[in-house]
Amino acid sequence: MFHRVSATLYGRRAVVLWASAAVVVTAAIGGLGVENRLVHGGFSDPGAQSSRAERLVAEHFPTADGDLVLLLRGAGPVDSARMTSVGTDLTRRAERAPGVRAATSYWTAGHVPSLRSRDGSTGLLTLSLRGDEDDRAKTAERLVPDVRRHAQGLTVLAAGSAQVQSEVGKQTAHDLLLAEAIATPITLVLLLLVFGSAVAAALPLVIALLSILVSRAVLNALAGAVPISVYSMNSTTALGLGLAIDYSLFVLARFREELRGGATVREALVPTVRKAGRTVAFSALTVALSLVALLVFPQFFLRSFAYGGIVVVLTAAAGAVFVLPALLAVLGHRVNRYDVFARWRGAAPPDAPEEGRWYRFARAVMRRPGLYGGAVVVLLLLLASPFTRVSSGLFDDRSLPADSQVHRATQLLRDQFDDGALGTVPVVVQGATGPAVDPYARALSTVRGVREVTASTGSYAAGRRVQEPGPAASALVDGDFTLLSVVSTVEQDSPDGTELVGHVRKVAPPDGSDGVWVGGRAAEVKDSTAAIVRATPAAIGIVVGLSLVLLFLFTGSVLMPLKALVLNTLSLSATFGAMVFVFQEGHLSFLVGSPLHTGTLDATIPILTFCVAFGLSMDYEVFLLSRIRERYLLTGDNEESVAFGLQHTGRIITAAAVLVAVVLFVFAVSGVTLLKLLGVGLALAVVLDATLVRAVLVPAFMRLAGRANWWAPGPLRRLHDRAGLREEGT
Repeated sequence: MFHRVSATLYGRRAVVLWASAAVVVTAAIGGLGVENRLVHGGFSDPGAQSSRAERLVAEHFPTADGDLVLLLRGAGPVDSARMTSVGTDLTRRAERAPGVRAATSYWTAGHVPSLRSRDGSTGLLTLSLRGDEDDRAKTAERLVPDVRRHAQGLTVLAAGSAQVQSEVGKQTAHDLLLAEAIATPITLVLLLLVFGSAVAAALPLVIALLSILVSRAVLNALAGAVPISVYSMNSTTALGLGLAIDYSLFVLARFREELRGGATVREALVPTVRKAGRTVAFSALTVALSLVALLVFPQFFLRSFAYGGIVVVLTAAAGAVFVLPALLAVLGHRVNRYDVFARWRGAAPPDAPEEGRWYRFARAVMRRPGLYGGAVVVLLLLLASPFTRVSSGLFDDRSLPADSQVHRATQLLRDQFDDGALGTVPVVVQGATGPAVDPYARALSTVRGVREVTASTGSYAAGRRVQEPGPAASALVDGDFTLLSVVSTVEQDSPDGTELVGHVRKVAPPDGSDGVWVGGRAAEVKDSTAAIVRATPAAIGIVVGLSLVLLFLFTGSVLMPLKALVLNTLSLSATFGAMVFVFQEGHLSFLVGSPLHTGTLDATIPILTFCVAFGLSMDYEVFLLSRIRERYLLTGDNEESVAFGLQHTGRIITAAAVLVAVVLFVFAVSGVTLLKLLGVGLALAVVLDATLVRAVLVPAFMRLAGRANWWAPGPLRRLHDRAGLREEGT
């Protein structure tokens, strides 16, 4: 099939290129405005108890929400006549704004102490907003500037989940442009160094442009049917650029190798497409199938990465297999023109020596496989050890730069306001009201970490009523739904906060109730983490199961897929450990731009890193094994085949890994810790895999296994003979 494809691409190269140009133009038009259709949020499980509690509070008790919290500060005390007048006026104005369900403030709620700062200079205006996370973020984006315009000299700071989402969206868009501006020139210089030709270096960027534009158009179309996270654009751009370079590098290397061997352009395309093209197609399939596993999670944040990632991977592979050979058919020997670094590089040998540096390195490793392999394993285990201390959370205001407005506003809430200012734990009870709720409220007030519980029957602390029902008690009851507000003494975004939610949920519900739902930020973190934990075995099963099957079909070996699984797991564990060490615990954080660490690691990142990095690791595994297997089938010499395979792929894999790592590591400049963590984590995983794993552990393992590397029981061997994939080289 690939032989026929190569002939078609050469004979119909003009048609292929015109069709590709039409696809690029159509995709560019189809992707217009995609940024405006992507949505915020997507980190919570919509079916969780906390999500149900959030919907009930929004429906029955709108004044209890604090989606947007405005801090109003003036020259005088909050109780002054001027502050009272302006604060009341701003509250009424905000209450009438589109998208606002309810608004209350220190000046309209009867001068409640919890809505005033301890120094008396700042009052709070809290708003309940309509719609989902994206709707609330857009409302905040419109409303906050309007309030500031009418603040009459007051300083207005904005906090709350809606404002966090709004600022994250702006920061993400800014970071994407910054990352592209930094990565593109660096990548171009590296491509020039690797290829030694300006023409060859430009070709991967053409394929990257094609894959990114097509993925943007597909995301734009999908956004009309399913929610797509704003973060998906960053991942799509990084993966599109990285994989387009990765796949193009292997195709170009093979084509130029054939030309150096004396083949005509037409003759060079046949092995290029049949060998490198087939390997690229197989590798892309492994990456895409790894990303499929993200679809099992309920959070659309993770699913969005699957949508964008699968499209960009397959498009990059299609560009490298079909469009790039057509371009090479047109360029021919001109692909080697304009070596801008020729005067510094010197004359390069026409062919790589059969026993070059990579060959000698592999031989050295295989002479002492236990020593070299054991040392690398110990190193990776040491890097992985911090992962045993992982503590999961979700991103909050501290994921933004310290000088961002929402971060400063939220820190002011932490430092200057009552414990409940950052959000209480709402508990919604159905079917039990009035006196029936009293024993339940008393029991909640005895939970460790609870300072006070407010209900329609009064306020409770340490198991006794400390305040009789106030004038707003009726607002805590709507039909057969009752709201209890639990004020805690612990930070909501912390392990103590999630532990508190667990204790609250263990309290026996009131007699006669039809259900109790515990919500709030800490409950969201707890439920989202639990949802990820529940779905992770299925995701790992999909990634591992499909990878084992595909590698068996590719190699015909039982041991090779298992070896790949063990080594990939080892390198990924080291990556996770480094994430905890730097981003959770704050060590060496200056190396990645001093991220803010809150003592937790975002729960979505390890599984996202696992799916993406596992696929990329299988990429390099396939390229290396294809050359090893090719040589082994010719010679039957295991050690010589391993050294030969590393000699012919070591430079290419290293160059590809460096280029991909640069594209990913550029996200270290992001002001959003979530993007910084993802980019740095994936870059580290790629570097570890391409160096320590491919260059050391694979030769050491294959030397120790010997002929068992290619063994399979009779039934599986016969299955491979009938259905297996046969690759003759990259």
